[in-house]
Amino acid sequence: MAALLQNHSGGLSPQRPTLTLGAKIRMINWGLVLLICTISGVGIALLYSAAGGQWDPWAKAQLVRAMPGLVLMLGIALVDIRIWMRLAYVIYFGVFMLLVAVEVMGHIGMGAQRWINLGFFVLQPSELMKPAMTLALARYFHGLTLEQVGRPLMLIPPILLVFTPVGLVLLQPNLGTSLLLILGSGAVFFTAGVRLWKFAIAIGGGLAAIPIGWEFLHDYQRNRVYTFLDPELDPLGKGYNIIQSKIALGSGGLFGKGFTMGSQSQLMFLPEKHTDFIFVVLAEEFGMVGALTILLLYCLLLVYGVAIALSCRNQFGRLVGVGLTTQFFLYMFVNVAMVMGLIPVVGIPLPLVSYGGTAMMTLLVCVGFLLSVSVHREVRISRTGVSEF
Repeated sequence: MAALLQNHSGGLSPQRPTLTLGAKIRMINWGLVLLICTISGVGIALLYSAAGGQWDPWAKAQLVRAMPGLVLMLGIALVDIRIWMRLAYVIYFGVFMLLVAVEVMGHIGMGAQRWINLGFFVLQPSELMKPAMTLALARYFHGLTLEQVGRPLMLIPPILLVFTPVGLVLLQPNLGTSLLLILGSGAVFFTAGVRLWKFAIAIGGGLAAIPIGWEFLHDYQRNRVYTFLDPELDPLGKGYNIIQSKIALGSGGLFGKGFTMGSQSQLMFLPEKHTDFIFVVLAEEFGMVGALTILLLYCLLLVYGVAIALSCRNQFGRLVGVGLTTQFFLYMFVNVAMVMGLIPVVGIPLPLVSYGGTAMMTLLVCVGFLLSVSVHREVRISRTGVSEF
């Protein structure tokens, strides 16, 4: 019985033959690939509409970025998951150094210093930290037993893995991405076996720190909270964006006004219509039916992610699957709730639909890791990651 339990944990299982390239290609979850292409296609179509029925400046650029992104996604899927496990800390450290570089030589845009201008591409390292942090946490917890996870001292290294880059992201300043990093990592902690009472302590400490944190918020961040509480306080200023968003959402009705026929977006009333408020363009032009359809596609994506995580027979893959699926959920939930006025505006894009190079590439990379977990779901990995490789 003990031998069977050890075998289930991946510690003593016999080495399986390495999958051939052809076998890996056949094992790719092509249903998930088709779903990703569909959602990306919807995004390109909406960007075409947001530009008044023109490919430039957004739809064409998004399409050009999506093609190599899909190739990269499939390339990641074909790499042995044990290689990604070995590289997890290296990837994390590389992205962390990019965050440090942002503080030293970062490109400033819209009052924030979040990007590195590479000439041909403007990189936002905070987006890359989402999959990098998930890989690093999964690698760490994979090497622990459930008993070790229960020891408070063993949680110090992963907590540092989370809050060190979060501190750098807060300096940019980027509160929304910081919160997503914390919440996404929380899903990995929970799946790894961290007890609920520890989460309760962390949440209680966070709530108690809100008055202190309020004092450190920038003026524009405080204004977002004030606007959330009362958008009519400054309808032509700070509350303009969310008011116009609600008008567009309501004017779409059940079936919408038609493709490229949205008055709020086409007449330039709706701000940031190609990025943060792209969901509103969809709702105005295709109505509640169109909005529910894209939400259904996202729900299907989440189902794929959860199913992949549950079917994986190694802890590293399970944690990666749960962590990345949670990140997709957070992207979708925060963006939709934001444009509906349910939470303050925090500048989170709609996944694979909003215009943006780094965000789209990061999400395709995340899907690539999910596909790699799916392809290598039968691979068993020891806690050290050495004996099975």
